[in-house]
Parts: sequence; structure tokens; C-alpha cells
Amino acid sequence: MKAPHFYRLAALTAVAALPLALAAPASAATAINFDCQADAPVVGPQQVSLTQNADVTAPATVAPGGAFDVVIDPAPNTVPSDVGGNKVKNINTFALKFPVPANSTYVSADLAGGSGLGDTPPTISVADGVATLSFPGPIAGGSTFELPTVTAHLKAGDSGKIETKLSGTSYSDPGLTFKAVASSIIGDVTAPTACFPNPSPVFTTTTIG
Repeated sequence: MKAPHFYRLAALTAVAALPLALAAPASAATAINFDCQADAPVVGPQQVSLTQNADVTAPATVAPGGAFDVVIDPAPNTVPSDVGGNKVKNINTFALKFPVPANSTYVSADLAGGSGLGDTPPTISVADGVATLSFPGPIAGGSTFELPTVTAHLKAGDSGKIETKLSGTSYSDPGLTFKAVASSIIGDVTAPTACFPNPSPVFTTTTIG
């Protein structure tokens, strides 16, 4: 039996910023490549790749102790309706993590927009220096969805550089997790999935000074 490989799922880019001061922004349209492992029933772990596009913007410079806003604008994506002969019913229990950048302090964050994510709006929380965007879903197979735009309010440190990137270094230290549910000849199966960016790009670099 083939495992349910269901993964053109979206991830979200980490941190992007928009200055409050007059500074030329650094920005890029970024493609993030995720290395994922799905714990599929019966057949065991399955390795899958997925890609998510997003626009990432950050100020080129910020004053020491200065406030700046981080804006994340992910592109729309689509959940496949059928993979390996198995109907994808939904994906759910989504969580994407990104570290609060070194040489900065998290103040707060706002979420706006997003579509096709289920009845419960996404939330963002911060603990132990890691911000997590999460929502329960479900997102139905074959449907198009878009993660919300995130505006994170940060405060610069005294000196150095502020680099933005995603969390995750391995399947046991993932930056993205979700569950995928598919119909098969043995009934509905759920595959918890753990992903990390590979390679893990630095999206933006902001110099304090």
C-alpha cells in the first residue's frame, strides 16, 4: 500500500520588517524548501518535500533601541485532492515557528487577512524566544488557502545585526508541524508531519546603527 503523500502544503516565512524610521527597505520574494517526514500508519515514516513562496521585507538599518514592524506576506497555496490514489480529506493542527531574531526584542504581533483556514482564526504566541503561528483547521483537500499577513512589532538591541529566518533543524526539531488525513482502503488515516527548512535561508539582514 502506498502511503498518503499529501504535501504541497504551505508554510509561512519567518520574520520580515517594515521600518518606522526613514530607511531603505531590503526585500525579496523567497521560496522556502521544507524537508518533511510524515509518520504514516502501516508503512512507517515517509520523506516528502514542499515549497512555499512569500515576500519578505525588512529595513536595511534601524537605530539602537528603535522600534520597527515585521511584515510577513505569504503566497496562496493549494492542498492536493488526491495523492498516490488516496483522497486527501484535510490537513489540520498547523503550527509554524520562527525565532525572535537575535539583537531584538519581541513586543507584540498582529494578524490580518488569510483565507480558507477553517472556522477558528489563527493565533500567534511567543514563548522561550520562539513565535508560533497556529490554527486547528481543517483545510479540505483540493482547496486553496492563504496564511495571514503577520505584522510583528520588534525593538532593536544596542548593536549588531538582526537576521530573520525560520525555526527548525531536523525532524526532531521541526519548524513546521501539521496532521494530514486521507482516505485509503483501510479507512481514514492520519499522518503527523514534521518539517524543517533545508536549506534554512536568512531572509533579511538589518544593521543596528
